[in-house]
Amino acid sequence: MLKDQTLGIIGGGQLGSMMCQAAKKIGIKTVVISDDKDGPAQNYCDKFIYSNYDKLENLQKFTQLVDFVTYEFENIPFKTLNNINIIKPVFPSPKINQIVQNRQREKMFINGLGIKTTPWAFIKSKEDIKKNKNLLPGILKTCTLGYDGHGQHILNSIKDIKKEWCFSDNYILEKLVDLKKEISVIITRFNNGSYSLYEPIENIHKKQILEKSLIPADISQNIYEQSLNTAKDISEKLNYVGTMCVEYFIDKKQNLFVNEIAPRVHNSGHLTINAFNISQFENHVRAVCDLDILPVKKISNAEMINILGNNINNYREKSFKNGEFFFDYLKKNIKEKRKMGHITTLK
Repeated sequence: MLKDQTLGIIGGGQLGSMMCQAAKKIGIKTVVISDDKDGPAQNYCDKFIYSNYDKLENLQKFTQLVDFVTYEFENIPFKTLNNINIIKPVFPSPKINQIVQNRQREKMFINGLGIKTTPWAFIKSKEDIKKNKNLLPGILKTCTLGYDGHGQHILNSIKDIKKEWCFSDNYILEKLVDLKKEISVIITRFNNGSYSLYEPIENIHKKQILEKSLIPADISQNIYEQSLNTAKDISEKLNYVGTMCVEYFIDKKQNLFVNEIAPRVHNSGHLTINAFNISQFENHVRAVCDLDILPVKKISNAEMINILGNNINNYREKSFKNGEFFFDYLKKNIKEKRKMGHITTLK
């Protein structure tokens, strides 16, 4: 382990903020580069650089200030990450990011491991949907840049296809499952191949945005073990370094399907800050900076609730009980569906 290390973080939102806080806790300095001049991570990092991610001069300045680089979201151009990786190590590897930032490549990778996803097809036109009408009802998702319901359309029949869609973007069409539950598994894998697994987290979504996460998840022992083993297998195949989230669907016949891979710390893992001795954020910093690996221990069962939009003002004026932990992301602009904070309650 090296002393006086500095971690570079691309992205200045709440995930970047929490990484900065975790890094500071264990004596790691942070430099954040963000294209959002109001990025809240500037409240927690040692240095903040406001810049577009394609501005070479600022990227070079950023790279010179750090020892390792990571990122808080996956939609950063592969070229940008790869250019940085030539000079300073980027974790997770840009090659991993290139896979999971495209839904078609992601599905092909997962299925190539013999791991089940919901049935799907690659869509480039209205005719492609008609050819795959066996996948209806389904969800049409853009191959890139979709999140929290953005770039997603529910199709119950061919009639739901909008005339104004030009299909300039590529899509995948996923068959809707007879959904019983959604869960996620947070895993941190280290350079030496060791890993830390957090127990499966049960997730409840509202209007395609995560509303609540809780542990323990109400699932069978078989699903519990299968979800952990699948996350481990994916991280091994990717030779992953850092914290990763694997999201799953469970149908009413107790089938487990991988929904998505998030190559980063994840919203559903926020409860690890208070419910475990080492959070997903600290573990991520430890893995990326090649620090000592410490055993992860659960402290308490927990529930995390996302706070969206103007609802943040209600929490800012509220007093909290023992075992309740309020996190204000300090975002300046309040938007209706924007994640403005969260509250974790230990059970």
